[in-house]
Amino acid sequence: MKLLIKIILVLLAAVSLALIARNEPGYILIDYGPWKLETTLTLAVIVLVLGFAALYFLLRFLANAWSVPRRVRAWQHERQLHKARVGLTQGLVQMEEGRWQAAEESLTQYAATAETPLLHYLAAARAAQKQGAYERRDNYLRLAHQGTPGADVTIGLTQAELQLNHHQTELALATLQHVSRLAPKHSYVATLLMKLYIELHDWSSVLALLPQLRKLKIIPESEINELEVRAHASQIAKLQRSQDLLALNEVWNCVPKRLRTAESILVNYIQQLRVRGEELQAEAILREALKKHWSDDLIYLYGIVEGPDPAKQLAYAEGCLKHQSKNPTLLLTLGRLCVRNRLWGKGRAYLESSVGLNPGIETYQELGHLLEQMDEPKAALDYYRKGLHMVENPAAPATPSLTYAGKTELPQLMGSFPAPQEGTN
Repeated sequence: MKLLIKIILVLLAAVSLALIARNEPGYILIDYGPWKLETTLTLAVIVLVLGFAALYFLLRFLANAWSVPRRVRAWQHERQLHKARVGLTQGLVQMEEGRWQAAEESLTQYAATAETPLLHYLAAARAAQKQGAYERRDNYLRLAHQGTPGADVTIGLTQAELQLNHHQTELALATLQHVSRLAPKHSYVATLLMKLYIELHDWSSVLALLPQLRKLKIIPESEINELEVRAHASQIAKLQRSQDLLALNEVWNCVPKRLRTAESILVNYIQQLRVRGEELQAEAILREALKKHWSDDLIYLYGIVEGPDPAKQLAYAEGCLKHQSKNPTLLLTLGRLCVRNRLWGKGRAYLESSVGLNPGIETYQELGHLLEQMDEPKAALDYYRKGLHMVENPAAPATPSLTYAGKTELPQLMGSFPAPQEGTN
């Protein structure tokens, strides 16, 4: 519509000028030396307009001709960008389809000229990893860094993930520590570091990282608390091959008071005290812990530790019968304490009650030992056989066990049962 209006206006102007020129054509005289040029004003105007138009189009033609190489290069660049975008899309689709080699070729063909070479090289590194081509993977990561120098965190995270998938834990740790220095508040870096520390059983580093996880709030508080308990318990458990009481107490003193009543930490500490011959301290700690809250694992240990006064230890355990009269673990502990106090009949009654509630290998073993001392070999052998049957039969009820810090401690009892003699019924 605008073009039509312009055409009409131009035509009106032309008609108006033509009418004016017909009535008043005008006169122009140009005198230069021996030369004289006479013409009408109308013709002079027409010539000037045509000359200006010709000069304009000539200059425009020359300018376009001059910019042809630049426009050709721009067209070629745009064409390469288009191919790179197509290659990236095609490569990602091929990766989803599991066609790793084809994906790698599609991603790298135009990566050098792509708008986002980082995406091309990171995806190509993952495709190379899937093929087991770890040298090519590392080369793509180097190219990604060269192409996008400011993406150290992104490249480092990808590199760490790939190293973890390839079980290169030491390299992954070095990479994540470097990235953590670059981005100390990066939540995903902290998460990967935590997983790696747990895999390496580096519990000191786990505890050092927990405050940062709490600040970032990337893990629920309940999970962080569980992880903190596990880390302290594992640190204590790591000292099981050492007889150094000072080192044990140093680790124990690092445990916050609010966590010292946690069963996994307390059980590991008690076991380590027993290994170092600190039975008296272990018994006192167990008794105080049991006064605060009941635990089958703690009462189980209470029957194993040797306190300064076996009779007092038995009296305390019997006091627990008021609220735990049907607890087989408590009855096993009472049987053991009775044996330690040479109360054979009473101990037998407790152990038989424990077996009646929940048969266990240890209980059968304790009964066998007790009946041997009571000069009842046939009855003892019968209990030994029942215990062996439970060891050989996986479907039988399980022996009480303590599972803490990722380990299960089962009594090594296979060699404790005497072999049945031939001809014995």
